[in-house]
Amino acid sequence: MSPQTRVAHARRVVRRRWRAPRLDLAEAGRARRLYQAQRRRGAVTLSALFALLFGLPVLFALVPALDEVRLLGVPLSWLLLVVVPFPAMAALAWWQLRRAERAEGG
Repeated sequence: MSPQTRVAHARRVVRRRWRAPRLDLAEAGRARRLYQAQRRRGAVTLSALFALLFGLPVLFALVPALDEVRLLGVPLSWLLLVVVPFPAMAALAWWQLRRAERAEGG
């Protein structure tokens, strides 16, 4: 069990004012490395989310012909705006969760 998990479990069990458990030097170093790895991985995921949310409007501005292309009578730009972001955000969330779990596990 990782130091972060132990700290989280200790927080839930204690009913009085919570104080962070003291970690020995080896565990503190491991917790710091784990935290930094998770932050880096989170930054990558956040960048991908930013690119998705702000990239679509930029794509529509750069390629106005997407409004002309129709699929089932609906402009392709509208379909991209409705269909792409939410499944992509769910996939990013799933990917980030798996990466965070992998970082914590090993």
